[in-house]
Amino acid sequence: MKTEEIKALFMQFESAASELEGVECWSARELQGLLGYSKWENFEKVIQKAKESCVNGGESLKNHFPDVRKMVSIGSDTERLIDDVALTRYACYLIAQNGDSRKPEIAFAQNYFAVQTRRAEVIEERLLEYERVKAREKLSQTEKQLSQILYEKGIDNKGFGVIRSKGDEALFRLKTVQLKRKLGIPDSRPLADFLPTISIKAKDFAAEMTSVNVQSKNLEGQDPIEQEHVDNNTAVRKMMIDRGIVPENLPPAEDVKKVQRKLDADDKKVLKVLKKK
Repeated sequence: MKTEEIKALFMQFESAASELEGVECWSARELQGLLGYSKWENFEKVIQKAKESCVNGGESLKNHFPDVRKMVSIGSDTERLIDDVALTRYACYLIAQNGDSRKPEIAFAQNYFAVQTRRAEVIEERLLEYERVKAREKLSQTEKQLSQILYEKGIDNKGFGVIRSKGDEALFRLKTVQLKRKLGIPDSRPLADFLPTISIKAKDFAAEMTSVNVQSKNLEGQDPIEQEHVDNNTAVRKMMIDRGIVPENLPPAEDVKKVQRKLDADDKKVLKVLKKK
C-alpha cells in the first residue's frame, strides 16, 4: 500500500472511533464499510468468528461485543432503528484477524488495531513487514504448486531444484550460491528468506507463469520446462530493469523468519493488552 492510502485509511479509522460508557469503540455497521464488506450478512459471519475467538480466549462477549441499536437515515428525512454491535479495540482486532486477508482494508486493520501508538508511520512500517511475510508465504505456496505440477511431468525434487536455480540465475544474473555470498546469506538458508519484498514477488510471478505455461503448452521433460522457467524469469528481469530496478543490486532484507517471529510476538502482546481494555 502507498503512504497516501495508508494515511487516508488511518484518518477514516480514527474518525470512526467513539466512546461508549468511557470505553473506546467502533460501530460494527461503520466498520463493515471500512473493511470492504458490501453486505452486512457477510460481515456478520466474520463477527461471529471473532466472537468465537473471543470466547476461546477466555473473554466475555458482553465486554467486547455488546449489542446496541442505532438510528440510520432511510431517505425523505426519515430514520429507523437497526441492530448494531459496539466493538472494543480487542473485538475489532479479532474481526480483522478473522476477515479476508486478501482485502487491503483487512491487512491495514490487522495492523491498525495492533499498534497502540496509533501513528500512521508506525502502522506503515508494520504493514511493510506484514506484506513481506505474506509475499514469502505466497512464494512458498506457488513453488509447492509448481513442484506438484512438475512431479506429474516426471520431474523429481532434484530436477525441480535445478529448474528453480536456473530461474534464479536468469532473474539475478548470478548463480544462487554466488548471490547468497554477495548478500551474506547462510548457505543452509533459502535465498528468498532474505530477499526484499519486490524480489520475492518477482520470483513468485515467474513461478506462476511457469505453472500456467507448463500446463497450457503441455510441456514435457526437464529441458523444455527448464527453458520455460528461464524465459519467464528473464522476462520479469527485463520488466524490472526497464523500470530502473536491478534485482541483484538490491540490499538484503532482514531474515523473514525473524520478522514473522517479531510480528507473532507483537500479536501476543497486543491480545494481552487489549483484553485489559
